[in-house]
Amino acid sequence: MSTETVLYIILAGVVALVLALFQYKYKAKGASTSNALFAFLRFITLFSVLLLLINPKFEQVKYDVVKPNLVVAVDNSSSIKHLKQDVKAQEFVNSISNNAELNNKFNIELFSFGNTLNSNDSLSFNQNQTNLDKVFKQLAQVYKNSIAPTIVVSDGNQTIGSDYQFSAKKYNQPIYPIILGDTVVYSDLQISKLNVNKYAYLKNKFPVEAIVIYNGDQAISSKFVVTKGNTTVFSKVITLDKSKNSEVLNFNLSANSVGVQDYKAQVIPLSTEKNITNNYKNFAVEVIDQKSKVAIVSTVLHPDLGALKKSIESNEQREVVFLNPNKILNQLNDFQLVILYQPNNSFKFLFTELEKQNKNKWVISGPKTDWLFLNKIQADYNLEVTSQTEDYQPNLNTNYSAFIIEDLDFNNFPPLKSTFGEADFNLPFETILYKTVSGIQTKQPLLTTLEINGRREAILFGEDLWKWRAQSYLNEDSFLKFDNFIGKLVQYLASNKRKNRLNIDYNSFYNGSDNIVISAQFFNKNYEFDDSASLSIVVKNNQSLETTTRPLILKGNNYQVNLNGLASGSYSFTVKSSSENISVSGNFKIIEYNVEQQFLNADVTKLQQVATNSNGNAFFINNYKALANDLLNDKRYQPIQKSNKSVVPLIDWYYLLFIIVLSLALEWFIRKYKGLI
Repeated sequence: MSTETVLYIILAGVVALVLALFQYKYKAKGASTSNALFAFLRFITLFSVLLLLINPKFEQVKYDVVKPNLVVAVDNSSSIKHLKQDVKAQEFVNSISNNAELNNKFNIELFSFGNTLNSNDSLSFNQNQTNLDKVFKQLAQVYKNSIAPTIVVSDGNQTIGSDYQFSAKKYNQPIYPIILGDTVVYSDLQISKLNVNKYAYLKNKFPVEAIVIYNGDQAISSKFVVTKGNTTVFSKVITLDKSKNSEVLNFNLSANSVGVQDYKAQVIPLSTEKNITNNYKNFAVEVIDQKSKVAIVSTVLHPDLGALKKSIESNEQREVVFLNPNKILNQLNDFQLVILYQPNNSFKFLFTELEKQNKNKWVISGPKTDWLFLNKIQADYNLEVTSQTEDYQPNLNTNYSAFIIEDLDFNNFPPLKSTFGEADFNLPFETILYKTVSGIQTKQPLLTTLEINGRREAILFGEDLWKWRAQSYLNEDSFLKFDNFIGKLVQYLASNKRKNRLNIDYNSFYNGSDNIVISAQFFNKNYEFDDSASLSIVVKNNQSLETTTRPLILKGNNYQVNLNGLASGSYSFTVKSSSENISVSGNFKIIEYNVEQQFLNADVTKLQQVATNSNGNAFFINNYKALANDLLNDKRYQPIQKSNKSVVPLIDWYYLLFIIVLSLALEWFIRKYKGLI
């Protein structure tokens, strides 16, 4: 409380006393016991009212005892059930949750994980992926400012993500792995890796690489076989022993028919093997009859060119060729799309030829673009010519109707640099990304597309597209989402299919452990995105003829349905609107493969290493009771007393109002009783 406030309180006391004495001593003409009591009550009333007007503030300190957190993260993947450890895992969780001493010392937090980390409601052990790397990264964000020893109940076998040993080091919390699984080493022959391209071209051969690993002491001989249906397309005898325990097989297969082609790779199991699930892998290749070629034409060197090539060629159906404006003229017919990067006057003949052939193109402009030339060479749009540049951030248009766009968190992407000025269009266009300047969203296009006379064109008003690809990697630990965004734009520009009100996005085939997600966008008659549509999908198994109907759920700027849980096989499906007679059909295959069933043992070495590096301790599931004693006796985990200081104004102290009412009431009743009123 400040000195000034104290002086005000003293002054308020003096004023209240003077007024009370003036009324009941000076004005009452005499002293009596009753007058002294009335003066006291009036003083209390006046002083309390003046205190409320001054409203002094008091510091209030509260002390709380905070128990350390005990984090229990349980592997909920199907490998736990495959290794017959699900019952033991559940018993352990129940034991920890019901341990009175641990609950008295710790605040126990339960989580389960597969591909993602979730608050633990129940354990089903049916997740089709394990990502321990993501578990430690997400826990590090939650418990970065608190004590949180962490129990990880797992077999340590990770199927997706980076090596979790590195993220566990950055977690900065003691880790106590509870190791699930058999530690006895059995003789085992398995296909460890099988690498194959997703696409192949008709009448060509495509490469396949298989890595066969043997765990055992005796020399063995087996046979590696690849079949397509009932036909063997490749086979080789392999001989392995303790010193030579692996073999890499490289061979080529022929692509003789268009479409998704299924294959099965198998190494004949040993008679003593315990796990034969990892002896085979199913794989598929989509055979296409031609490759799309994209030309990037530029007279400047810029990182955008490499980023575009990487993104476009991430889909093996496409090939990118770099050319200058003069060399492309004689081979223009070889390309389905031409990207014009920061055009200038040297592009004059190329623009003329593109216009003559009514060919699709994508113009990318920037500070090096000659807008005097570009405004003159075409009549579809023009930009105000200035000598200034500006940084523009993207803002996604959720009503874009040409194809499905996933929001990549565009609002937080780095800005693109471009010439300052407003663009005017002389024909209808659709904006994918709007410009945001200094945090203010505008209706000026940053990336837009247009269609006229069967020709499609896109215009990007900015350079430094490579920064977006880098930011996408930082956000997702992968270039996949950004490359898919560029791939969809290129696919749209390289095609001349008419625009539909219902668009769908899916893959031709999925591995059994993949997330099977089908996305759709629905537009009204004005081609504005309709977020109130009722869409459903009917999925039919082409072998059993069994059908499944599920609704599509609105998620961002598209509708999605997750078809995880479908058995392997060939499927056809139809997405339709319940309010209008609009539907789209397609086909996909699910390749039989469960990555969680490829393991025979727990990864004991890695889990023990994680415990050692984090100053924790590893325990086998059969000895988990020793963990409780270890945690209870560890002096690092003690309750912390925390103080919480808050400033409370007197006006919030409702007891003062009660005192004012009480003093006034007593004064009135006493005066009434004595007949003074």
